[in-house]
Amino acid sequence: MKREKNLRCVIHGSFRKHFKLIQNTHKLFTDSGIDIIAPESSKINGEIDGFVHLESDKSTDPRVVELLYLKKVSELGLEGFSYYINPDGRLGTSASYELAIDHLTNTRCLFMEKLTDHPAYIPQNSVWKPKELCEYILENGHYPSPIIPEDEKHIYEMTQDLILPGSVIAVGAITVDYSSKKYKNGQEREVLMVQTHKWGNRFSIIGGKVRRNERLVDALKREILEETSLESEIEESICTFDEIKGSGYFQKGLHKVFIDYVAKVKKRKVKLNEEAKKYVWIPPTLALQELDIEPNAKETLEAYIRNHKRIA
Repeated sequence: MKREKNLRCVIHGSFRKHFKLIQNTHKLFTDSGIDIIAPESSKINGEIDGFVHLESDKSTDPRVVELLYLKKVSELGLEGFSYYINPDGRLGTSASYELAIDHLTNTRCLFMEKLTDHPAYIPQNSVWKPKELCEYILENGHYPSPIIPEDEKHIYEMTQDLILPGSVIAVGAITVDYSSKKYKNGQEREVLMVQTHKWGNRFSIIGGKVRRNERLVDALKREILEETSLESEIEESICTFDEIKGSGYFQKGLHKVFIDYVAKVKKRKVKLNEEAKKYVWIPPTLALQELDIEPNAKETLEAYIRNHKRIA
């Protein structure tokens, strides 16, 4: 089976006690096509007060190293997972800290062995040897989903209530063609739709989460550039809506606020990143008729056609 793109992993464990095992797991995962975003280096540079420093570490201050490591966890995305090397069942201090952050950010956690030194709730189907995990991912195209028995649902729901932050702001754009393409008088200007993995291969618009201390318009320009390589000019807002209830992709209970705009681009040559597999320039009315569009983007496209549609 073809594996999902951008399946990322952060490997956790005691570099001092289990570094050879971490190295072997790192190689096994990499050879299986999993993108290991941390640790970045497989060579130990030294040790200070029991804290191991790798060649790729940008500081010798363990607090800075740990925070940079946690930043990698935040980059995993919904297709990513954390894997904990705990051959004796125990995690240790740093990995325990990282596990707490994983839980608060709803990151999928998998373990080499069952936890013996924590009261942390770990769903069933979370303990996998490295080789078995790679075989599962290669066969199924994704990491193993958690299994929540009926008598544990109340515990699982308690962990979900701890997810931070309470609200996430996302921006999106109806990206409109203002290239040198010739349109007939009164003809709809084409808009960009992308077929995306995170919406089950349905079509959607360009967009993503707003980063901390980032303005909405700046976030949208960044997302358009990252996802399509196109420079853009952001114009009026189309609509704002929110979502709490699960929709088949977004996490249950997570409050998402969507703010969508019109964006003008002067080029049509798109270079997609790993978030989408296909794109199409299409008149917006035709897009509604012919494309399988995910519900949020469909709502935005309908609002655009009602009040903001651009014609030549």
